[in-house]
Amino acid sequence: MKEYTEKIREIASRLFEEGKIDVFIGYEEGTNPFFPRPVLINKKEDVNRLIWNSNCGLNLCNYLTGRKDRVGIVATGCVSRSIVNHILENQIKREQLYIVGIPCSGILDHRKIQAEVDAEIIKIEEDGSSFRVFGDGFEKRFERDDFLQENCLSCVHPNPVIYDELVGDPVSPRSDRPRYEDVEEIEEMPVQKRRFHIQMLIQRCIRCYACRNACPLCYCPTCFVDERIPWFGKSIDPVDTLTFHILRAFHCAGRCTDCGACERVCPVGIPVRIFTGKLNKDAFEIFSWEAGLSLDQRPLLTSYKKDDYDDFI
Repeated sequence: MKEYTEKIREIASRLFEEGKIDVFIGYEEGTNPFFPRPVLINKKEDVNRLIWNSNCGLNLCNYLTGRKDRVGIVATGCVSRSIVNHILENQIKREQLYIVGIPCSGILDHRKIQAEVDAEIIKIEEDGSSFRVFGDGFEKRFERDDFLQENCLSCVHPNPVIYDELVGDPVSPRSDRPRYEDVEEIEEMPVQKRRFHIQMLIQRCIRCYACRNACPLCYCPTCFVDERIPWFGKSIDPVDTLTFHILRAFHCAGRCTDCGACERVCPVGIPVRIFTGKLNKDAFEIFSWEAGLSLDQRPLLTSYKKDDYDDFI
């Protein structure tokens, strides 16, 4: 990944020199090795802060909403699809953007790694298909493919769908598992077992809204959870909590690119992708729809075809 870092810095520097951008959005080192920090660079002299590694898993599209300036931004496959959503939803204009495409081989899952190391990890070094973690008096090596995020294991769009420049050669989609295997397992359960399973999934939720805040689709000026709604409370009552997760998922219907940011930031490790995953599966199977693949396609819920599925009516 070191070559990606050098290329990103080179491109950002050139864009500032040529006066093509006002700001460059990327990642920099953070205090936690698993969470590189999103950073907005405003001048050429600061481009050396930019990095890229397999822990850059937060969706930078979050920082595009409503911008009026000229922006350079790094984008993997899922982030570029989120950018397409933003353009189609009139949150940013294509001509404002210079998209630096990142062919993505997957993001590391910090929970899987930490589960193998009973100590604080203070440094991570990548070396091709493996990586090493370091702490106080220890060093361990792991194979990279064994510790990827769940969404990365079934990713079929690892390369940016729109870009102005690529930092490396396109990579092949992964085929580790069927795309909607986790959703199908729940669909096959009897109704009561399914209900119990979902309740158990979200019982740890503390309503911190990290999943909402990390999602590039959640840009409403006022979220429904902050409105005064008589039938919906802000407590951690199981009904209120389940209502929040289901409604948030429906707001992402036909829009989610399965970037995994919501699941990555959950402080209690809830697999919240299962909700948006169900709707992604339905959109694909019923309407042959995947979000953010083309600027020429209107979003699923803003278009109508005479042969659209309507058996529910």
